[in-house]
Amino acid sequence: MLPFLGAVTFLTAIGNIGLVSVMPAIGRMLRIPDFLVAGIFSVSALTWAVSSPFWVSRIGRAGPAFYIRAGLVGFILSMGGCALSVELGLLAILPPLATFGCFALLRSIYGLLGSAAATATQALVAARTEGAERTRAITGLAGALSLGTIVGPAIAPAMMIEPLGPLGPMLGFALLGALALAGSWRLLPKAPPAAAAVAPDPDAPSLTDVWRRKAIGRHLNFGLLLCSAQAINLYTIGFVIIDRAPGGAMTAQQMIGIAMTAGAVAALLAQWGLVRLLTLSPLSMMRWGVALAVAGNAAAALDGGMAAAVLGFVLASFGYGLARPGFSAAASLAGAAREQVGIASATTLIAGASITLPPILASMAYQWWRPAPFAIAVAIGVLLLLDHLIRPIVHDER
Repeated sequence: MLPFLGAVTFLTAIGNIGLVSVMPAIGRMLRIPDFLVAGIFSVSALTWAVSSPFWVSRIGRAGPAFYIRAGLVGFILSMGGCALSVELGLLAILPPLATFGCFALLRSIYGLLGSAAATATQALVAARTEGAERTRAITGLAGALSLGTIVGPAIAPAMMIEPLGPLGPMLGFALLGALALAGSWRLLPKAPPAAAAVAPDPDAPSLTDVWRRKAIGRHLNFGLLLCSAQAINLYTIGFVIIDRAPGGAMTAQQMIGIAMTAGAVAALLAQWGLVRLLTLSPLSMMRWGVALAVAGNAAAALDGGMAAAVLGFVLASFGYGLARPGFSAAASLAGAAREQVGIASATTLIAGASITLPPILASMAYQWWRPAPFAIAVAIGVLLLLDHLIRPIVHDER
């Protein structure tokens, strides 16, 4: 089960981050304001965040496999529909704002169904693992996510070939999703043995209950701020490179792909290399990850060149890659068995909530002050170091 979950995580990361890498150029071609391009993903993320608690009590009814397939269906519909809306916009059949609306609505389909798949995956891992094994499993899935974010930006520009042009990546990713969905009927059992382990408990703590527990809530609050800083970097780096590089949006597309791929490689090295080499605890992963993210963002904010933006983004990505599985593992280990579905739902909600307002606000601030996205990420990182990591923490690293 776990290898296939890693494969699905890898596939969806290819599509989602690949789409993020080409959207700044597509947005400029469609004459959609930068903050609305970021808003497309924010609307989807809001749907993800709002729907996450809804799935908590339903995972055990149909089994995790059902929700994983539902996530793949949402991925396919979203990618195929977005390709159609972009084509209508390029042909001037739809005006820019209408194109934005259609794109945002179609991305919300994935936000709704993708959150169900992510919650089921997290709960299933928690049900099958304990202690250090769970940390390794969560880090492994995070590594699969990072591996997908390497491949996505690397292949997305190459898929923008004639006669498809900017539609190529979206149609290609939809096809990959269809292949994964077909494979799921063979690789996912109809009645997985773990279903009983994640069956709904009417007395199980809710997402709100587990978040209120100090030992768990501090890690979840850390994750929300950390993921918000990463979202700011991820969803503004394309615009930064376009504006710092000579030439137009399409000329800068190759450099955007290189930067995002290099950042994903750095995150993967942190998760699959450094963590396993040094056997870091979740708290150490969080502390060092934030420090590296602050350093990378500070370098990019202080130097207005394109090289500084790319290198700073890569260093920050290494830090985020280290800290994200750290907070997930710390929160999971701080909870009891009956709290794991609630913690899984909270972690899924954080992944979506962090992409709602932060990228939009950072994109708007970028129009007024060019270093703004990096400066905001630095401020968040410093706050985390001061509040969550320097002060004594009540936690349980079982």
